[in-house]
Amino acid sequence: MSKGRIGIVGAGPGGMATALAAIRLGYDVQIFERACEIKPAGNILNLWPPPQKVLKLIGVDVSDLGAACHTVFANAKGKVRADVLLPPEVVSEYGGGFIGLLRWGLYKRMIEALPEGVLCLGHQVNGIEDLGDRVRVDFAGQPSQEFDILVGADGLHSFVRKWLWGDSPIRRQFLHLIGGYLFLDEEGPAEGVVAHDATTQFSYTPIRHEGKWGYEWWVLEAFKEDDPIPTDFMKFAKDRVTRFSPYLQSLVDQTPVEHMQRWEIRDRPPLKQWSKGRVTLVGDAAHPTSPYAAYGAGMSIEDGYFLARHLSSIDLKDTGQVRGALQAFEERRKPHTATVTETAYKTGRMFHHLPKPLRPLRDFVFDKTPFLQKMIGNDTPKHILSQLAEIEDA
Repeated sequence: MSKGRIGIVGAGPGGMATALAAIRLGYDVQIFERACEIKPAGNILNLWPPPQKVLKLIGVDVSDLGAACHTVFANAKGKVRADVLLPPEVVSEYGGGFIGLLRWGLYKRMIEALPEGVLCLGHQVNGIEDLGDRVRVDFAGQPSQEFDILVGADGLHSFVRKWLWGDSPIRRQFLHLIGGYLFLDEEGPAEGVVAHDATTQFSYTPIRHEGKWGYEWWVLEAFKEDDPIPTDFMKFAKDRVTRFSPYLQSLVDQTPVEHMQRWEIRDRPPLKQWSKGRVTLVGDAAHPTSPYAAYGAGMSIEDGYFLARHLSSIDLKDTGQVRGALQAFEERRKPHTATVTETAYKTGRMFHHLPKPLRPLRDFVFDKTPFLQKMIGNDTPKHILSQLAEIEDA
């Protein structure tokens, strides 16, 4: 017997994770995606252990999902500035900890885990009404439907967020990146290097996708609003990679042009409130995050798990219980997601928007003091371990 109906807008990792977690707890769930097919936003991806743990708990096949690696932050000449050291037991349990994969690889595994009929493509939401004891959702050219709870998992340009809290400006960081990936016949070192010179990040990690092994890499730097948008991605990457390691240069040289993609980095300041009535938000709809944290998709997946856990012990017909559960969910998640979002934003500014006269001082501090080790190398594992401890099998 169903414990209630949950409607989810958006079929990204947050929406699918919410659905899978809720289905395992006995809810009747439907995901509504406006597109007629699922297309991941971006080509490359990394996941820390907490979202890997959630994926397994909610029924996603995580075997051979990605390539694990040990990650360091370094300068362009290879000097290590921060070493992200996870405990040996975490490394052992999660096949190395930090994994690299293609976004489509994750999406495909999550889609395969969804029961038939849960995912509804070609459904554009054009109206929402919270009726007190239920929520009605109107679709363009499709019949309206009613749910006990509605979840907005519809990303940076969320319709549900705008309906809840009105329009708010997107925070342009004036950073962009070009990312690429390649497959190799033989496996290379299981290492990931996040490298910076005075103005540019050029980084790589190993990936695994459908049994094939290779690398993903990305180049990230600031731009001005009137700068022309680069169209020759290979030239853009090659012009900058000469300042970095020969190994990274070789990876760029071997990358097919069709495996490259550019995107601008944008986010929003953290929301003070996510939920209202019977409607709430997860993932980028609630806390869009710069990829500087390598945690946007991961936090979306975690959101879905925790939301389902907070709903599991209440009666969805009781509006007071629903509001209390949604508030408890967001109060649990806001400190972590806000910290990650704002840290990623500030890190991007520190590396790419610092005035030119201050850059030598910044790099001296990074190279000669333990500042970056404390901020990234030590704090990142603490966040990882705290999230792992919170995630328990339902």
